[in-house]
Order: sequence, then C-alpha cells, then structure tokens
Amino acid sequence: MPFHLRCGPDDAPHCRFAVSPLWETRSAVRALDRPGPPGARLPWLRRIQVAASGLNLAPLSLLTPAHGCGPRFLAPRPADPYTRIEDELARVRATDPAAARAELERALAATPGAAVSLRGRRMLEDPGRAVKELADLLELAWRALIEPDWPPLHALLEADAAFHARRLSGGGPEGLFAELHPDVSWSDGTLTVAHAEPAEHGPDGEERAERAERAEGTHGADGTGLLLVPSVFCRPGPAAGAGVPWDRALVYPARGLGGLWESSSGEQPPEVLSRLLGRGRAAVLTALEEPASTTGLARRLGLAPSSVSAHLSALRDAGLLTSHRYGHQVLYERTPLGIALAAG
Repeated sequence: MPFHLRCGPDDAPHCRFAVSPLWETRSAVRALDRPGPPGARLPWLRRIQVAASGLNLAPLSLLTPAHGCGPRFLAPRPADPYTRIEDELARVRATDPAAARAELERALAATPGAAVSLRGRRMLEDPGRAVKELADLLELAWRALIEPDWPPLHALLEADAAFHARRLSGGGPEGLFAELHPDVSWSDGTLTVAHAEPAEHGPDGEERAERAERAEGTHGADGTGLLLVPSVFCRPGPAAGAGVPWDRALVYPARGLGGLWESSSGEQPPEVLSRLLGRGRAAVLTALEEPASTTGLARRLGLAPSSVSAHLSALRDAGLLTSHRYGHQVLYERTPLGIALAAG
C-alpha cells in the first residue's frame, strides 16, 4: 500500500537523519534468514558465513514474520547519526516485561504455530527473561555480523546522510526526495512512497487496517518533520513507519552500496589518469564515487591517512573536490570537473 505523508511549512526544517546500528543488525539477521537475491551483499555473505554458523538466530527468526511486524521494543527509534549500539541495547534491556509480552504475542501471532511452539510459549510465560535473552542474542549478532565492518559501513551511512542533508538545505524537499529512491516522490507538500514496506517497528496489522480505512496510508502534517534513516541492509525498497516508536520515519537504501563490501586496494585507476595526476591522487579521485572521509579512504585504499590527506588537499586545491564538515568528520566529494576527469 502506498504511504503518503503530508508536510506543512514547519516540517521541512525539522527533517533529520539518523543511523541505527541495531536496525542494521536486525536487518542483517533478516537477510540471513530470508536472503533472496544476494546482489551486492554476496561478498558480505561469504565473509560472515563462518561467524553466522555459530549463532542460533532461531528466536529472532521466530519474531520476524514474513508478513507483519516484529516486536517494536527490539528496535528503538535512533536519536542521531552517532547512535551507539550500546545505548540501543540498553533501551531494549530496559523494556517493561508487560509491554514486551504484548509485543511478543502480537509478533508470534503473525506466524502460524509460533505462539504454541516451545520457544514461543517460553517467551510468553516469562517475558522478562525473553527480553534479556533477545537483547543478548542481538548483541552476539552485532559482534559477529556487523561490528567487523562497522567503520566503513558507518562512514558510508554518514556520508549518505550528509549528501542528502545538503540537498535538503540547498533545494528543499524537492531537491531531497528527487533522488532519494525511485519509489519516493514529492508533490504539493506530500511525500509518497510507492509500494512501501511497513517499517518493522511500525503499526501492527489492526492499526494498518484502520489506517487504510481512514485514507490510503495518508498522514497529516504536524510540524515534527520526518526522520530519515539510511540503511545498508534495508529491503530493496524503503520502509515507512507510521506507528510508535517509528512514527513519521523513512528507512531507505543508502547510496554507494555496490562498492561497500569490495576492497578497492587492488583496483588501479586508469593509466592515463595516473600519468596526469600521479597514481596516489588518481586512486583517491576514482575512489570517491561517494562522499568519504580521510580515514575511510585510507582504510579502503590501504594507504596511510597522512598520504590520503595530502592527496585530498591537492585535489581540492585543483578544483576537483569539495569538502564539507558533517558532525565530527570532514567528507570529500568530487566536483563536476572531478567527476568528468575520473570518467575519462
């Protein structure tokens, strides 16, 4: 069902970006449970195969219905681009057992037979213990599946958020949503997501039915803006949230996923570009298909950060790059001239 969100004049200035390590962890577990076409994730799937084989993810799989939403308490709404996994897990562990039981019951009911299975019955009999065990399992999944790749993964998510934040600042909602995702569009103050997946932490089936009866997934302006969450493990399309705690939130696939899992240290820039700029500067320029920081580029290219910093400064002085501060990082991206030069 399409998702429509009406935005008033006070909503656009309050649009903000956040990153959720716990969302990535839960979505990675889903990707293992229901992998589908591997696509760009194939290198990641190969790398974590051994680590994943040592995890018993069955409790999380039981709470991840094919149609419907998992327990909301397992994925708190992130606060900002620097949300820490430790803080998110602490919020999960602080869940009230009574509230957890209601969420567990709802999620189990979405999968035939799950509520009467041995594991499902144990969760409902002692929801406090279930919260602890599920939080511990999510932490193990984070350590095994996400944490080894978190520095480049987080850098990519931060760069994506910075890119779109600049588009919002420079072109308003029209500039932001024009290239966010093919299923996302903006017209006359309304954000539309065609074929929107419900955010896993959004409304349950009954709430969605009521929402559909009121108006085809339409939500009015309230001046609170919109939370935008770039994701590496997001489903192929965006996920829209309309219920607590993910009200007025949109999770969307981040830019630059194609090169995320592939190391570029073995790639060589075109020889003609190396002769023009020098091999190091040519490598930095061609690697900047997406905005990146000095440390992110150094890690990706296998070069010393000091060398990458010198190359970036020279390329920026030559008009081939621009730099923007985003939080605690400085991100570099190619200018139109730099794009043309890198493309040959």
